[in-house]
Amino acid sequence: MDEHDGLAARFESERGGLQAMAYRMLGSAGEAEDAVQEAWLRLGRVDAGRVENLAGWLRTVVTRICLDMLRARRSRREDLTEQHLLDGFPHAAAGRTGASAPEEQALRTDAVSHALLVVLDRLTPSERVAFVLHDMFAVPFEEIAPVVERSPDAAKKLASRARGKVRGGPAVPAAELARQRAAVTAFLSAARAGDLAAVLAVLAPDAVRRADAAALPPGVPAEVRGARAVAEGTVLLAERSRMSELALVNGSVGLVAAPGGRLLLAVAFTVRDGVVAAYDVIADPARLGATELGVLD
Repeated sequence: MDEHDGLAARFESERGGLQAMAYRMLGSAGEAEDAVQEAWLRLGRVDAGRVENLAGWLRTVVTRICLDMLRARRSRREDLTEQHLLDGFPHAAAGRTGASAPEEQALRTDAVSHALLVVLDRLTPSERVAFVLHDMFAVPFEEIAPVVERSPDAAKKLASRARGKVRGGPAVPAAELARQRAAVTAFLSAARAGDLAAVLAVLAPDAVRRADAAALPPGVPAEVRGARAVAEGTVLLAERSRMSELALVNGSVGLVAAPGGRLLLAVAFTVRDGVVAAYDVIADPARLGATELGVLD
């Protein structure tokens, strides 16, 4: 084995970990692969024999590449249009299931939720990098600091601030949050199964469903009242429920739908006496931007 083959073998041994890290930073399997491949190209332009800690060197390079990509993305980011939202839903494109691409599925085998990726996407680039490196990969702040161009103490504050945003702020006591979670979990399970009776069982008789126009197929009313009508509409959109995950929405237990880690909608619930009294489907870009989201423990 020549020197190049040996270096390639060492790089391949690190590839999986680098892609997992880049995926959490970028929320995109394709961009994560691009970042790791760029690191390989940069490795070819240095004297690898002088790199004492190849794993650390690669981690730093991939992190800097990801940070640059996040900053570029933030500078050009545009609000989602209504058509973008509709294109993401099963009713908008025949044959679309909302499933991730195979490579993205592979990166998610360690249970990185799309809800987490959505919340991470709301952090600043430096916050996201500091949080991912420290909280997910146990990288010390002394190593994170030069990458984010901060002191170790400042990098620690970045991660702490990010941690608070990721966890969100529950608006109710823990016991009430648990009751909400039980009701929303039961609702989601029934909706995913398309089980009309099961959906009815978790709805109050006078349940109400409200939704932004961007979240609805043509001809579906923005507001529906009564358990039977709400349940029937919920069952018709069972496929959308299958791409949804639990999350904190405005401080209460709700849902986010984010195929591929890209937020399409959030659902805010009103739970009363252990059942769903109302739910509001938020898909308007302005409303989504103003909605507080967090990851449930």
